[in-house]
Amino acid sequence: MERLPATDLDALEGSLSASGKRFAIVVSRFNAFITERLLRSAIDGLVRSGADRKDIELVRVPGAFEVPLAARTLAETGKYDAIICLGCLLRGDTAHYDVIVNEVTRGIGQSAQETGVPHAFGVLTCETLEQAIDRAGLKMGNKGLEAALAAVEMASLKAAAVGLRASGSGRLSGRSRQSSTASKQVPRFARNDKPKNDKPKKIQTAKTKRK
Repeated sequence: MERLPATDLDALEGSLSASGKRFAIVVSRFNAFITERLLRSAIDGLVRSGADRKDIELVRVPGAFEVPLAARTLAETGKYDAIICLGCLLRGDTAHYDVIVNEVTRGIGQSAQETGVPHAFGVLTCETLEQAIDRAGLKMGNKGLEAALAAVEMASLKAAAVGLRASGSGRLSGRSRQSSTASKQVPRFARNDKPKNDKPKKIQTAKTKRK
């Protein structure tokens, strides 16, 4: 993975450890010549990341259009830490391609947002078969593997974020302590804790000096 430049801020990030987590893979049978390659690499990525094969659920659907509904149905069960969506769409001579691409993308994104379960987008949207082959294990890597790794990282990130919120500790409480400490160092004139018998001092401005 690409190494990012160092910053002076701590980042909450997910790890690439799939141990103990459950995943569901939704793959379309349409363009199986491509989608089966994506599927094999996705499973390999999960296993290499520590996932147990018995914790990987495989669901096959007719085409890419059916992927979002199957993914949402699985996500709503609450049994899976992440859903991996795999498919392949190739542009044809009509507007059918554009319609399906938009609906599949919207459906997968909406399912992730409304269920709170991470969804990895591994649906190829290519102009030609050659482009799809390149992205299924040749020149451009394998998007199935990339989707699997994204699912693992997001599942880990969600678990870390939920744990942080539930415990009320960690960086968030650290920031709270910093804010509390900072408030104690605020000058008295800038706070609202003045005694009632304190009278504000009259500040001489440039305008009063001229008078």
